[in-house]
Amino acid sequence: MEELTGFQNRIGYAFKDEHLLIHALTHSSYANEKNMERFSDNERLEFLGDAVLELVSSQFLFHHYTDLPEGDLTKLRASLVCEPTLDYCARDIDLPRYIRLGKGEEHTGGRARKSIVSDAMEAVIGAIYLDGGMEPAKAFIEKWILTDIEHKRLFYDSKTTLQEVTQEKYKKTVTYRLVREFGPDHAKQYETEVLLEDQVLGRGTGNSKKAAEQNAAYNALCALHMEDSEKIL
Repeated sequence: MEELTGFQNRIGYAFKDEHLLIHALTHSSYANEKNMERFSDNERLEFLGDAVLELVSSQFLFHHYTDLPEGDLTKLRASLVCEPTLDYCARDIDLPRYIRLGKGEEHTGGRARKSIVSDAMEAVIGAIYLDGGMEPAKAFIEKWILTDIEHKRLFYDSKTTLQEVTQEKYKKTVTYRLVREFGPDHAKQYETEVLLEDQVLGRGTGNSKKAAEQNAAYNALCALHMEDSEKIL
């Protein structure tokens, strides 16, 4: 289909069977709304893509981080395949624009929901694997996910990392404060601040208080990193 040509050009892979790509982009809300047959949504492809992603990322880290023990490799891999990282990578290739959503999911902000976007990213990996085999799937993962690793590793547990940074740098601990809740009850969003005493280090939003705190911590880490870089310059 013509509307998917731009996406395929962006990712650098042209599907031989474009229906696999369409399948990967079909959310359950769309399939249910259109009364499509069983397994028409992308959940099974997501399952396959998750397995391919874990294998490729494990192999990549094993060969590129030869000084890390098993425990550290496991944590690093987790940071690269977690929901926020995949959502971030998916937006870099404009994937959310192409996801097929039901009207209800569309109207409640489904296209911005990290869980939906990250699942679609894994489904696309699964579709590439079925369409072309391991080599193009590996190439896609290495090009669009296994890059800028030091930055992406912050996505996994920003709260712990921020606590370690502020404890070492300021000998103080941070606290989190819920600023507001917004959105309908079935799609509630939370906004949180992270503070070092009375100073706001960062703000973040998420579909749970925990997710909002992680996002606030991540933004605080980015701000602290930028501050240090400016001092160096």
